Amino acid sequence: MMEERLMSKKKPAYPVNKRLDDYLSNYNRKIEIPIFYDDLLRFAGSVVVYDKNDEDTLWIRVYYSEYDRKEIDYSLKKVYSILHSDGSDNINQYLNVDAVDFCTFGNSKPFRIKIRNILNDNFTYFYIKKTDASRIYGLELEHMLSPYNLNFLVYKDTLIEEHIAGIPGDEFIEKMLPKCSESEKSQLAKEFVKFNERCMIRLLGDMRSYNYVIVPVHDFDHVVYRIRAIDFDQQCFEGKLKVYRPQFFKENLHMVELVANKLRSDSVAQYKLEERSIVAKRILSSGNRIKKLRAIVKTDKISTKENIILLREQIYELTLDMDFKKCRTMGQILDLALQFVKRNYEDVSMKQIIEHSIKI
Repeated sequence: MMEERLMSKKKPAYPVNKRLDDYLSNYNRKIEIPIFYDDLLRFAGSVVVYDKNDEDTLWIRVYYSEYDRKEIDYSLKKVYSILHSDGSDNINQYLNVDAVDFCTFGNSKPFRIKIRNILNDNFTYFYIKKTDASRIYGLELEHMLSPYNLNFLVYKDTLIEEHIAGIPGDEFIEKMLPKCSESEKSQLAKEFVKFNERCMIRLLGDMRSYNYVIVPVHDFDHVVYRIRAIDFDQQCFEGKLKVYRPQFFKENLHMVELVANKLRSDSVAQYKLEERSIVAKRILSSGNRIKKLRAIVKTDKISTKENIILLREQIYELTLDMDFKKCRTMGQILDLALQFVKRNYEDVSMKQIIEHSIKI
């Protein structure tokens, strides 16, 4: 665990270029919506949102004038219908907008919308953010290369994301991890190794404990834990390779200690190899979709020249692949990293994993 400062300055938002816009249209990610991010900024006032322990959540609950509220409520219900249903107004009579929360912490400054079904009190959330090309690449890569599918919409300068349910990593580490059984801790250690490897492979950065969630899954007589990223702002931007490895953030120290205490080094190597092999197979199964996305990101500007130079050198030191030194964009580095994984791990067999007969 290093104490150096991994991230030095705020990441700018990058515009969606014409090729990415066409890609989003082709895969039904671009759909006209009745409200924009800037519309929600017209709130008349706000109050701080506290959790059940009376601690500041860093969210504020905003409210609007009576005139604006009626229009905003209708539009948010419409967005919910587009995101989760057929986009019609038929379900509006059963929906209520319980809360609109705003977060000034972080890059995206999202609005969190709570929608409740008045017939049974079931509720869900979705988020409205400013569009950022690197965030969109992150969402698409998560959809294709992780075990999870994602639902999101883009229209002009507004991004709509579905809520990813789970226990915030920082809360889980502080309150629930100490209560886990020894077998559960071992399983969590394994999952963190795989999550760490997956983030590095697809260059998803800043996975501090509050940027991912722990998802408990009940399986027969035990609980299996999964780790899911929930923040994709830092996709392919930073120059330091450590930013793309969750193990190097001090907020994840307890998870790193868990790995050290529960897993032998050969088990860690095995789980890394398994994850690389699984990602390679997902690249293959994604077919033309990921090929198109990689072709677009290779020519897009989503980072700075200094970061590109630094990252390509550090990845070369890790892989000894001379092609990384020729990269001129962050997208080219990402494309080569995915090529490297696909080329070296798509045919990995269980026998090779057990015998460690290929390079880790």
